[in-house]
Amino acid sequence: MMLRHSWPQAMANDETAMALAEIPATPEQTFAALVTDEVECWWGSADTYLTTGWTADLRAGGRWNVLVRTADDRSLPAGGIFLEIEAPRRIVQTRRYDWDHPMLGRHETTVAYLLEPIAGGTRLAICHGGFAGFTGAAPEQANDWARVLGWLQRYFGAGGPVRAQIETSRSWVPPR
Repeated sequence: MMLRHSWPQAMANDETAMALAEIPATPEQTFAALVTDEVECWWGSADTYLTTGWTADLRAGGRWNVLVRTADDRSLPAGGIFLEIEAPRRIVQTRRYDWDHPMLGRHETTVAYLLEPIAGGTRLAICHGGFAGFTGAAPEQANDWARVLGWLQRYFGAGGPVRAQIETSRSWVPPR
């Protein structure tokens, strides 16, 4: 069955980024893709960055950590704490870069995911807040969320070939 909106949508004001997409997977599958090491299979691309080293303690108060490896071979750690976990409907977590992000430094923000079952899949809404005083950060994050949701749609939408391509890109080593 075709989903009504096949493209991710995103918007922002000065303090908050929001994004929305319809994912061709059940809420349970989508939830797992967001909070388990399955993240490493779809979040990223060889021309931007690859997500590796995902760990998560899936409970309110539990920590999550990830290492992002950029196309120019930098390793950038990030992490946070799960504030709410209501499988498979809602995730709220803090997010902080453990490196000096050009717009945010090491400022902590909050990301809320809301998963709603729809015909043919899941409507995934993301609200990412905490950007007050960081000019331009929320619109930048909105653009990033649109790209991330596109990766998630492709991961579930095309099945085998895209998954194989993502797995191949995970072993990609940038030129030195």
